Amino acid sequence: MTLWREALRRLRRHHGAVAGACVLTVLVAASIFAPLLAPYNPIDMSVETLQPPTGRHLMGTDIYGRDILSQILYGGRVSLRVGLISVAIGATTGLILGLWAGYAGGWADTLEMRFIDIMLAFPGLLLALAIAGVLGPGITNTMVAVGIASIPEYARLVRGTVLSAKEFLYVEAARAVGCVDARVVRRHILPNIVAPVLILATLGIGRAILTGAALGFLGLGAQPPTPEWGAMLSTGRDHLRVAWWVSTFPGLAIAVAVLSINMLGDGLRDALDPRLRT
Repeated sequence: MTLWREALRRLRRHHGAVAGACVLTVLVAASIFAPLLAPYNPIDMSVETLQPPTGRHLMGTDIYGRDILSQILYGGRVSLRVGLISVAIGATTGLILGLWAGYAGGWADTLEMRFIDIMLAFPGLLLALAIAGVLGPGITNTMVAVGIASIPEYARLVRGTVLSAKEFLYVEAARAVGCVDARVVRRHILPNIVAPVLILATLGIGRAILTGAALGFLGLGAQPPTPEWGAMLSTGRDHLRVAWWVSTFPGLAIAVAVLSINMLGDGLRDALDPRLRT
């Protein structure tokens, strides 16, 4: 049984991971088919402002009379996309930088790691906020900001894994028989990096969604009238006492999405952890 088949078998036996994957699948499907599922246009305003949940509006309406359920369905497209694309940016860039630093060593490693240390001196959210402030508001800039802020953790993970992997005997043997560096990295080192990067990326999607929602809450994410979960929280923050539903349901959507991703990530970590194999 190969490593990945064994990991898949272990993952399917992890109840938390299965539950998280099922919930995440429902959220993704609801976002994809939002035009079919949403009862109203999410940006249409009406005179039915701050209406509580009823049969007509299952999650109520906001201060502009917009249906909150429709906004959550469409907002999932934005928030989930922020999580996926920002992680792709951070993981890809961190993978390249970590491979270069770990395999090349010397001045390249020293210079790159000092730059990564400078980035790590700032909390991730603060760094993303600073980058978004420089780039300006907008969903694209939010994804870039969150992605850049996550680069250090991927770069350090990959560098550490490469430093360990390149000391293995089969890597030394590949060098001894004359394999070029590109082939050694591609055939003998990358396979050791895929599992930890995949685990970190899965868990990172949840953090990216939270960071993107925080930027949206501060007005640096998707701009009106585009629905986005963080911006919806901001819309209802001044009406919590009289209209709790305006912020509660978007907050629950964020919590459910992040929790399901973290459950899947925890199961993936357990499935790929060599210390847990029997």
